[in-house]
Amino acid sequence: MSIIAFLLAGTLAAALPLLLAALGEMVVEKTGLLNLGIEGMMAIGAAVAFILVFQTGSHSLGFAGGAVAGLVLSMVFAFLVITLKVNEVAAGLALSVLGLGLSALFGKSFESLTVSGLPRLGLPGLSQIPLVGPTLLTQDILVWLAIPFTVALGYVLTRTKPGLVIQAVGENASVARSIGYNVAAIRFAAVGFGGAMAGLGGAYASTVYTPLWADGMIAGRGWIALALVVFGTWKTGRIAFGALLFGVLSLGELMAQATGVNLPSQLLTSLPYVVTILMLVVISRRKGPLAA
Repeated sequence: MSIIAFLLAGTLAAALPLLLAALGEMVVEKTGLLNLGIEGMMAIGAAVAFILVFQTGSHSLGFAGGAVAGLVLSMVFAFLVITLKVNEVAAGLALSVLGLGLSALFGKSFESLTVSGLPRLGLPGLSQIPLVGPTLLTQDILVWLAIPFTVALGYVLTRTKPGLVIQAVGENASVARSIGYNVAAIRFAAVGFGGAMAGLGGAYASTVYTPLWADGMIAGRGWIALALVVFGTWKTGRIAFGALLFGVLSLGELMAQATGVNLPSQLLTSLPYVVTILMLVVISRRKGPLAA
């Protein structure tokens, strides 16, 4: 029962950084671009957010700063790819390395310092339910906000004119341009949204999920988010399910320690990344190349 309680309490928080970054990248890819810089954007968002929360004590300011940091880095990517026509794969990888380097530089003097996390809020009338109430139904405010946001984003992309325009740009940019849509502006906006979401995911990881600063703490979450977009076939519901799945897998090492399973910690830590590779292999065999 204690293991079940641990999973219920930790899965949503573990999944949230992945979910935020993956939803942002999904919007980017729906416009026909591929941003491989998510890892760096999450890292710079995590560093800026931690510094702001440590210095001011305000999580709101930290989240805003992390989102802005990711947005700024994403605008560099957008300028290179959309305006200068630089290869998007090369630009994304370069921005990923840049973000990781900047996060290490900014966070160097804050190494191993901690901040206080967000208070956990229970659903009125439901948080007293045995086992489920104090765990699954008691989460921080950002987790609760992410649930309606995910639903709303899915609705916007599939049921509203802006969402259909975004999809039209991704499916055939020349046709969208010929009927009067500013393809470059739409792609700039989508990339900015994706960068802000990645920065927000990084901010949550460094100030709430693991409220301490350590160089490299993003630890591949950006690459998992990229894989989640493909795994979820560019649909918000499936991406959310994938994020929950990887959230459970990321808790594998702690669960093994709690149950006394004697496995190398490196094996358990690598489990989410191994599953990521296997899922991408399965998807690619079923649907062909990533572009499909």
